[in-house]
Amino acid sequence: MALWFPYLPTERILRGRLGRSWRAGWREPRPPLVVSRHENNAQRIAAVEEDAAGLGLRRGMGLADARAMHPEIEVVEADDAADRQLLESLADWCDRYTPLVALDGADGLFLDIAGCAHLFGGEQAMLEDALKRLSQQGFRARAGLASTPGMAWAAARFLDPVPVAPGEERATLMPLPLAALRLEPAARAGLESVGLRTVGAIVDAPRAPLARRFGAGVILRLDQALGEVEEAVSPRLPVAALSVERHLPEPVVRSEDVERLVFLLAGTLKEDMERRGEGARFLQLSLFRVDGAVRRLGVGASRPLREPALVLKLFRERLSAIGELEADCGFELVRLSALETARIAPEQANLAGGNGADETDLAMFADRVRARLGEGALAIPRPVESHIPERAVALMPYGGLATGAAPRPVPRERPIRLLPQAEPIDVFMAEVPEGPPRQFRWRRVLYRVARAEGPERIAPEWWLGGRQEEPTRDYFRIEDEEGRRYWLYRQGLYDATADMPRWYLHGLFA
Repeated sequence: MALWFPYLPTERILRGRLGRSWRAGWREPRPPLVVSRHENNAQRIAAVEEDAAGLGLRRGMGLADARAMHPEIEVVEADDAADRQLLESLADWCDRYTPLVALDGADGLFLDIAGCAHLFGGEQAMLEDALKRLSQQGFRARAGLASTPGMAWAAARFLDPVPVAPGEERATLMPLPLAALRLEPAARAGLESVGLRTVGAIVDAPRAPLARRFGAGVILRLDQALGEVEEAVSPRLPVAALSVERHLPEPVVRSEDVERLVFLLAGTLKEDMERRGEGARFLQLSLFRVDGAVRRLGVGASRPLREPALVLKLFRERLSAIGELEADCGFELVRLSALETARIAPEQANLAGGNGADETDLAMFADRVRARLGEGALAIPRPVESHIPERAVALMPYGGLATGAAPRPVPRERPIRLLPQAEPIDVFMAEVPEGPPRQFRWRRVLYRVARAEGPERIAPEWWLGGRQEEPTRDYFRIEDEEGRRYWLYRQGLYDATADMPRWYLHGLFA
């Protein structure tokens, strides 16, 4: 199914001024509205509203000519970003019909509804339902439904909203103008200049001369519309592995009602996941409001889960974190989707009767914290393939490890606290140039060394070209006379360069 919004920019402006149901309400007299854009050193009309189109105003017309014809018109500057945002929100709303929704230029959408039409009473009923709901939201949309995207695109712009039956594409396209094939402007102008103005004029024409003179795009678009070349619809959002939904006879507003629906949907989703032997790693709750707005909430799981009570716990934390749901007139459709799934291996209980409940409870606690405070609320260290201490460990979200296990330990002894940035120190009375210091001053305090161990030489990774010039470091584990332990290093080697080596304190031991 293809949807076309010929007056989208002006409808965005009027909906902002008069409300979403501005078409159904009482209309006061007002001047026709047009949207302008600066093109080729001139102000031209980029979009018109329906009433302005009836006065003979059209896209591409010079603004001066339009004012000469109708001095009373209202002109608003184009806002492509706002139009794009509105089109994306319409794509979110169309998710109620199918998860396979793709953007089509600046004013259209493609919906792959294969296998979905029967849920709405058939193809014709789906078309009528979509156009009716869009009209209630203030949009004058046109729809086309066919077995190919190209034919659906042409039907939305040049035919009545009636599905084109499979096999009737050729006969339906024959009387339509060349614009129905989505040709490039230069190719279409070239065809029209030699008298080829309809699709029927080129359907049976020799293809080699057409491609040689007007480009291979003409043949490609024709074959795509006829279904002889497959054209894929790339959805803008990932498609869920499993999804369940419920259409509500009466909209719900309260968070308690939403939580109850989450529990019921999770029970249905559990049955599907049990048959597949899987559990959900990431769940998304989609709430479709009566006025067309869509709210999506997602929660992640460290371990695959499918128990409705556990799913409800995560979404309860998420709902508590966001506060008000902004239900407005209420939600009429609720959908629970498992965007990421993983296998759940059978677990053997141990001799004491347990089966890793402690690990499960810890994972659920972490998931609830992340659901309430965000994915970055909990982090764990992960080893990185680098010898440099500040680059040897990276923090990642708790659920980022597929197995949920702790990272492997660093083989050598490292301080319990590593400073964010090594701090320079003053060193006195080193035993030998390559040995540890006898005294050092850090943060204006003098420390006397009682014991020392080292050096541990750490050189930059030679295989990383941009870091070859970093100085070599010699690390020492130092204990002062009061038993405090430090991690010092000397940066640079004696006699290697003209500059003298510098000393730094990098960490503190327990």
